[in-house]
Amino acid sequence: MDTAGPGKINILIVKLSAIGDVVHTLPSLAALRQLYPLAHITWVVEEASSDLLVGHPDLDRLLVSKRRRWLRDLANPGHAGGAFRDIHAFLKTLRDRPYDLVIDFHGLFKSGLLVLLSGGRRKLGYDSMQELSGLFLNEKIPEDMEKHAVDRYLDFLRHLGAETGDPRFYIPVGEENKRKVDSLLELKGIAGGERFVAVNPVAFWDTKLWEEKKFAMLCDRLIGDLNLKTVLTGRSAGGTLQRIEKFMTRPIANLGGLTTLRDLAYLFGRAALLITTDSGPMHIAAAVGTPVVALFGPTSPSRTGPYGNGNIIIRKDLECSPCFRKKCDDLTCMKEISVEEVFEAVKDKLSDPGGAADPLQK
Repeated sequence: MDTAGPGKINILIVKLSAIGDVVHTLPSLAALRQLYPLAHITWVVEEASSDLLVGHPDLDRLLVSKRRRWLRDLANPGHAGGAFRDIHAFLKTLRDRPYDLVIDFHGLFKSGLLVLLSGGRRKLGYDSMQELSGLFLNEKIPEDMEKHAVDRYLDFLRHLGAETGDPRFYIPVGEENKRKVDSLLELKGIAGGERFVAVNPVAFWDTKLWEEKKFAMLCDRLIGDLNLKTVLTGRSAGGTLQRIEKFMTRPIANLGGLTTLRDLAYLFGRAALLITTDSGPMHIAAAVGTPVVALFGPTSPSRTGPYGNGNIIIRKDLECSPCFRKKCDDLTCMKEISVEEVFEAVKDKLSDPGGAADPLQK
């Protein structure tokens, strides 16, 4: 239990990535601010997920680690000097406050190192030696991997004495995000207030991907059979969205690569629902309260599915799933998901948006 009281203390949150993990930590930030209303709270995060936190009212400071860029530049003699200067400035800023409490929500070597370098007094994390992260801590709690990540992170706040209640998600969407997305949708023929569904076909792991031709067939049916405007979202260096669009027989609004994370939060908030792989955008949609139809294969929806009620999980009950593998020569778990069952799930959800979640969901 915490004994520091509600005074003006300095707190550091270390949760670097990925998009979904940062979203999962937002309720802990809200609970932390409620527990320590006068505290100065800093969050250190990596570039790829930082947009979710810019301007967050519960944060006093956001420190952005450019770790990937620094590693790339350090390997280039022409850029190494600039990288060293940038790293030095980052670490100097990291250490410019005497942190009373540092919480490592990440639990890896890279986060543990930042916990150590922060110089914090209480260094709180999981009782785990994953990547030696436990070596950097002086206060630990058990990690219950049977819980959803949101509830697992909130265990830190319960340890500190917080009343967590219903988890609260907040993504700071600004007027500029709203104007941009409204304009993009209007250019694609979707007027303000018009009903549409969003489709996110990309994911970070290859094993989480559904076949592109199946996504194309699904989108054609949404547009043709249900007369639904449909929007493609996501970033894919391999051209996934472009190929899906080419496989289709009907026009679709492709916004791939045109939106920031906060843009997506507003876009999904406008959508009737999101059809998606297990990915960061899935968690953004769930956080803003949009119903999700999620396709799961190698991962566990009970641990990292879309949080909350009213979502539908589609997965196959295979002996090998969940395997949590990023590479697989078989991919049966995703290949056995049919276009028809996803289409029927979408129809059911659109006709009963407040319906209960799939029992495999949290």
